[in-house]
Amino acid sequence: MSWQHPVLEDLPTEIAVFPLPGALLLPRGRLPLNIFEPRYLAMVEDSLANKRIFGMIQPNSHAPRGDTGPGLYRIGCVGRLSHFSETGDGRYLITLTGIARFVVQRELSMRHGYRRVEADFSPFGADLTVPNGLDPAVRADIMEALRPYFVAKGIDANWDAIEAMADATLVTTLSMLCPFDTAEKQALLEAPTETDRAADLVALLRMALHEANGSHQAS
Repeated sequence: MSWQHPVLEDLPTEIAVFPLPGALLLPRGRLPLNIFEPRYLAMVEDSLANKRIFGMIQPNSHAPRGDTGPGLYRIGCVGRLSHFSETGDGRYLITLTGIARFVVQRELSMRHGYRRVEADFSPFGADLTVPNGLDPAVRADIMEALRPYFVAKGIDANWDAIEAMADATLVTTLSMLCPFDTAEKQALLEAPTETDRAADLVALLRMALHEANGSHQAS
């Protein structure tokens, strides 16, 4: 299997998952992680020995807690461990590159303390293809909403680099990096298409800016 051109049928149906609130991985996105808990150190080591992949998924505070831990959202994203380094104090600094989303069919028995699920990738075959570009008006909406949002959040940005990004990279990067809450991150993950995700992103940027302006006026 070529990880530059992955094939849906080659993805394993049983995968380790890393439940982490607010950590969003999207197809083709790159997520840096600092691994230090013993169970997740074991997960990384097992992944290195077996296709170098595991899934990111968010805990769902509205789902009942199970024997293995907090309830999970039903949709996550599997990624490949594309960069790995070990620190002197026993941590792993890794980068996970998103491959495709999955639906949790059921949770499996834990291994070495980390959680595993049976994953169904079939609804998300389109994740393995590079999406078409956005309508120019949609990209303009993103940029128009992004500038005041970054100002309100005190975020410094390299605007030349942002404006040079391809449409898919722009939507993926902003969706993953902007400090949205867990439910908002999940909504971005579950957006059916890149165009839908871009529209959701614009809506979240505008809503956050409206809330920030409202709090400033109230004070």
